[in-house]
Amino acid sequence: MPDFTRERQHDGIVAGVDEAGRGPWAGPVIAAAVILDPVRIPDGIDDCKKLTPKQLDRAYDAIRQNALAFAVGEASVEEIDRFNILSATMLAMERAVSWLAQVPRLVLVDGNRAPKLSCTVQTIVEGDAKSLSIAAASIIAKVYRDRFMCELDRRHPGYGWARNKGYGTNDHRMAINRLGITAQHRLSFTAVNQTQILWSAAE
Repeated sequence: MPDFTRERQHDGIVAGVDEAGRGPWAGPVIAAAVILDPVRIPDGIDDCKKLTPKQLDRAYDAIRQNALAFAVGEASVEEIDRFNILSATMLAMERAVSWLAQVPRLVLVDGNRAPKLSCTVQTIVEGDAKSLSIAAASIIAKVYRDRFMCELDRRHPGYGWARNKGYGTNDHRMAINRLGITAQHRLSFTAVNQTQILWSAAE
């Protein structure tokens, strides 16, 4: 269960950062940065993977209402294809931190790769299960991206993005075979290219 121990060990403002959407075949990668108020930490914050959809929505609203600051950064499909997914993820994280209303002294980042920031950065493997700030960021990033993919599903019906969120599920693969690819598909991903080649060959 994440706690606030690491944040309390440092003087000054501490932000947590996490991302959502590194693995999907379609859609942007989203990063969130959250600065929690030490005296108003909402209940229900946990690693987003452990929460139900209803718990995620409640936690998302509570974080937005009680955090000292939060921001979302995005790297587009075009940037993912141009730079690669890791570099695009770092770019989304840098944007999220830069758009915070307050400047953090320390940023805690989930994982083992650090974005280039002007402040001190500490990476934490499985940080969303250890730090409340990172867990809060994981919730903001996931809910924001899930809702964005539901909107993309309305614009590009047939791919099941409201359900699969752009991941490489069997129904997504079958939809590509049936409908082809869109501008929201990551062409730099081998699986998308292979599916597209198979679809083209079958025409």
